[in-house]
Amino acid sequence: MKDSFFPLVFGMESEVTILRCAAMVVILMNCTDDIWTLPAPSRVFVDSVNMRHILRWRPPQAACNTTVLFSVQFQGEFELLVKNGTWMDVFDCQQIPFAHCDLSFEVGSDSDYDLQVRAQCGSEVSNWTKLGSPFNRRNTQLTVPEMKVKTAGDTLQVLMEEFPLSASIKLTVWRKDEQQKVEYSLTPEQPMLHIEGLHEGKVYCVRAQLMLYSGVRSSSTRPHCVLVTGPEIAAWRTPTTVTVTLIIMLGLLFAVFWSVIHCRPGSCKNFLKKKSLPDSLNVKVIPMVEQAHNEEFWEPKPQVLNSDSV
Repeated sequence: MKDSFFPLVFGMESEVTILRCAAMVVILMNCTDDIWTLPAPSRVFVDSVNMRHILRWRPPQAACNTTVLFSVQFQGEFELLVKNGTWMDVFDCQQIPFAHCDLSFEVGSDSDYDLQVRAQCGSEVSNWTKLGSPFNRRNTQLTVPEMKVKTAGDTLQVLMEEFPLSASIKLTVWRKDEQQKVEYSLTPEQPMLHIEGLHEGKVYCVRAQLMLYSGVRSSSTRPHCVLVTGPEIAAWRTPTTVTVTLIIMLGLLFAVFWSVIHCRPGSCKNFLKKKSLPDSLNVKVIPMVEQAHNEEFWEPKPQVLNSDSV
C-alpha cells in the first residue's frame, strides 16, 4: 500500500511542478512582450468646437531611433451594426507624425463613435488605445459666431467670418425704433445676407446665433447696429464730400484765372495762333457773279406770226 502511494504522490508533485513551470514561462513571455512592445498613446480625447472634431493624444514616452508615427481608426453605428463591428481607417490619419487627427468629415452623423489610436516606431507597433467613452458630435461646443455688418446706400449687408460645417446661422434684423423683428437663415452655400430698400437715416440692428440641425444652439451675439445713409446719391450730401468738391473746383478756377492773367502776349499769341489748313483742303472758289458777267446768255424770243404769212 505504501509502495503504491509514494509513486502517486510523486507523480502529483511532478504535475504541479510542470504546471508551475508552464505558468512561469507564460509570465516571462508576457513580461518580455511588455518590455519590448512599444508603449501605446495615452490621454486620448476629442476637442470639438463648432462642429470641428479633433482627436488628440499624448505620444508614448519611449526611445525611438526614427519618428514615431500614429494611425487612427473609427467605428460608428453603421460599422458596428451593418459591418459586424468593423474598424475603419481614417484616410488622412494613417502613419502621421502628429499627435492629433481631424475627424470632422468621418463623424458624419449624430450617432455615437468609438475611436482608437496606436503608435509605430520602425517595425514595432503598440496596442490600440481607445477613447474613454463614445463621442457624439451633438456634444460639440458652440461659440458665438463672428460677423461683419455694413451698409451700402439703402442696403444692409451681413457677412459671416467663419461658417461651421453641418450648421446654419439665424440672423435677427430689426429697426431700432420699432419692436418688429425679422429672422433670416444663412447656410454654408449662402453665407451673406442682402436687405435692400431700407429707410434712409434709420438705425438697423443685427443679431446672430449658431444652430445645429439637431436643434442645439449657441449664445446670441450682441446687437450690431448701423446707420443707413440712403441711396448712393445721398453720399454727396455729407459735409466732407461737399467740402472736398468745393476745394477742387476753386483750385481749378484759380489755376485758369492765374494762367490768363500771367500769360505773356507772345506766349498767348503763339498758344492761340490759328493754324493754316493743309494744301489739300485749300479749294479756290470762283464767284458766280463774275462768271455771269463774262458769259452772255441768249434767250429765245417768241415770234408773232401774221395772218398773211399763213
